[in-house]
Amino acid sequence: MPEATEFDETNVNLNEVDFSDLEEKYKVQAPDGFINKFVVCDGTPVAPESKAPVLKKVLAKLFGQCGKIERLDVPVNEGKTTGYVFVEYSNAQMALNAIKHLNGKKLDVKHRLLVNKLSDIEKYVLSGKVKDEFDEPKIPEFQSHGYMKSNLRDAAGRDQYLLHQNDEVGVYWFKRNLKPEPAISPRSQWTSAFMKWSPKGTYLFSLFPNGIQCWGGADFERISRFFHPSVRLVDCSPNEKYLVTLSPEPIALPPDDHPSRASFLFGPESQGHKLVIWDIRTSLPVKTFALPPNLENQASMPWPLIKWSYNDKYCARMGPDALAVYDVENDFSLIDKKLVKISGIMDFEFAPGGVKLAANRKSDPPEVVLSYWTPESSNQSARCSVMQLPSRSVLRTVNLVQVSDCQLFWQGQGKYLCCRVNRHTKSKKTRFTNLQIFQLEERDIPVESIDLQDVVIEIAWEPRGKRFVTISRPDSSENNPAFPTNSLTFYDTEEVKKGKGIMVPIKRWIPFKTTAGKYSNVVKFSPKGRFVVMAAMRDVKGELEFYDLDFDGEKPKDQSKKVASNVKMLATHQYQGLTNLEWEVSGRFIAGWSSSWKHKIENGFKIYDCIGRLLREEIIDGFKEFEWRPRPKSLLTKGDKKKVRKSLREYSAQFEEEDAMEANAELREQILRRKKLLHDWRSWRMSVDEKLEKMNLVAHRDEGKVEVIEEIKEIVLDEKEEIVE
Repeated sequence: MPEATEFDETNVNLNEVDFSDLEEKYKVQAPDGFINKFVVCDGTPVAPESKAPVLKKVLAKLFGQCGKIERLDVPVNEGKTTGYVFVEYSNAQMALNAIKHLNGKKLDVKHRLLVNKLSDIEKYVLSGKVKDEFDEPKIPEFQSHGYMKSNLRDAAGRDQYLLHQNDEVGVYWFKRNLKPEPAISPRSQWTSAFMKWSPKGTYLFSLFPNGIQCWGGADFERISRFFHPSVRLVDCSPNEKYLVTLSPEPIALPPDDHPSRASFLFGPESQGHKLVIWDIRTSLPVKTFALPPNLENQASMPWPLIKWSYNDKYCARMGPDALAVYDVENDFSLIDKKLVKISGIMDFEFAPGGVKLAANRKSDPPEVVLSYWTPESSNQSARCSVMQLPSRSVLRTVNLVQVSDCQLFWQGQGKYLCCRVNRHTKSKKTRFTNLQIFQLEERDIPVESIDLQDVVIEIAWEPRGKRFVTISRPDSSENNPAFPTNSLTFYDTEEVKKGKGIMVPIKRWIPFKTTAGKYSNVVKFSPKGRFVVMAAMRDVKGELEFYDLDFDGEKPKDQSKKVASNVKMLATHQYQGLTNLEWEVSGRFIAGWSSSWKHKIENGFKIYDCIGRLLREEIIDGFKEFEWRPRPKSLLTKGDKKKVRKSLREYSAQFEEEDAMEANAELREQILRRKKLLHDWRSWRMSVDEKLEKMNLVAHRDEGKVEVIEEIKEIVLDEKEEIVE
């Protein structure tokens, strides 16, 4: 009988053994819905075992905000926590709340929580999507779209603009009064609604039923897509880092077993939200919001709902009795992790530039400041306040009474803020306006109050100056729209003489020119200041008036002598059907257009220069929009700009010659022929000079000196013979 060999279990391959009968016999059935009460949280700190009780206490407090916790396990391996925890709630709804509110939440600077249902983990493991070995993701190859600001390389320094007519959109080079040159071939079906440039002109956005598409480069190739179904409104942060979109349809997550769930961009925390902030560089959503209850059912939506600081460092949105200010660089978290409680807040605006406060004038970069106003209540007056960020400290507040409405107008550099206060008498039958002007860069932020008898309907600051213009009218039920009743008023700071006749400005605004009996209801200041256009946009009738606030001529008697400004009307034009008006960024040209989106009368556009001369006019059926392409801030220093001003006459002559050549082909050939002849003559002279110089050096190499030879030649001009006795 053979000797029995000892059984070696190490030689048995367990994968080949069938345990299905034992698994079926001893399987433990969990109660229905039991596993849905569990969540697994990844991304927690890996700490020594001695710190595990403290970590458990912190996480229990955090997860306890979403429901009652039955059990929380912090696994430990080899003396350290593993970086993940298991949480059991009393019911499945509490677990879903934890996923919605805590998934993606930052625990601290280095740790972000990733919260999922425990059933999802089992599903991914069984599906084979989760492997024991790490597979390095494939990084897509970089695709270049060319130089994104190629328009700035144009040798002639021309501007570009966009024309949208019917279903066709084109981008063109502006050539003054000549026919525009297409930068690209016009495209049909480029957008289903409107087009929008980014603030510095780098990107062009188009709207489609499934979201936004971004275009750029010399040929306007598609750069990226932003998936947001039924999007209606779009906005961009000042430095082109973020895009904001709004859709009337709430975000709806596909079912767990749907094939698109794995690639869906939005998580459970975005369920039901309508407002999305995107990172333009990655095309990924970084934050979503639900609409405030007071805006959810409104027919007209104020836009933008998200407002940005001048440096893209902060953004804010308004809600009932609160202002939510987010730190963009800190993962869009609330500043100090809480809302700014402002009872009854009605509106707010960020300063469009950095403010150099007197208390901290040397700070670099300048301060971020915003303003807001609140209405009157039973026990509190209306207020207009200025707040600094991120400290959230209120720098200045003005109390107001008998207030019907307020509106905030910032000067382009953030140096001044004008709060237009529409007030009413005690009987509330008559309204009038009071202007509160904050001087942000002065010590203690003084506020000047200007009382008016009329109601101001429009205000515009000079972007880089201290002047502003108002349009006002009397508040009377007898006003007839058929008769012009509006008044234009120009304001400047007063100047006083101080020693040897030197004029010194003082911060006190006075009206130095008022013109009554106008239809104008829109003010458009040139981006570079000095020139301003007053427009009348009413029904199908339109009118444009061009003014120069620094006219070089004798000042009329009806203007105040206390200010340096001298206003002069340069031109006036009738424009039937005018609906929009926009300056080109250099302040040299302004375009007005009549959009078919508003009416069907004389649709098309007109372009004027800054002194009111009509350069180009086109009437186009189905014309929709005209958009100048913005430019980034100039890189020239103050010294460079000074040199350009000194040589402006020389540059102007060159530009005028180029314009003349482009306008007349025959003249162009003549100028080029003359230039060639002049060039050939100078080349011949240069070659002869070089030849003579070479000959002289050879002839007198030994003598060391040059011999000068004089030759006298006599010419008889007239000869007269006279006989003398």
